[in-house]
Amino acid sequence: MTQLTIVANIVAKQDKIDLVKQALIKLIDVTREEQGCINYDLHQDNESPEHFMFYENWQSRALWQQHMNNKHLAEYMATTEGAVESFTLNEMTHIG
Repeated sequence: MTQLTIVANIVAKQDKIDLVKQALIKLIDVTREEQGCINYDLHQDNESPEHFMFYENWQSRALWQQHMNNKHLAEYMATTEGAVESFTLNEMTHIG
């Protein structure tokens, strides 16, 4: 099993920064309790407060996919519908 690193970039619409931030914060504790979660760390850009980034490590891609199908992620999507300008996700492998 290969560990999986996820880098997720979320850019909120200017008038929805607080809404998106609060919705993202709600994901942290519940996700850290999930099977396979090594770390799940949320960051906010110092120069562009609308830009958030999750840095995550999972024991496997299969366990990360279970996370992606969990209820709290669906609730986040519903809460932030129309509030996110862009979202990019990179699946990465640690090489050194």
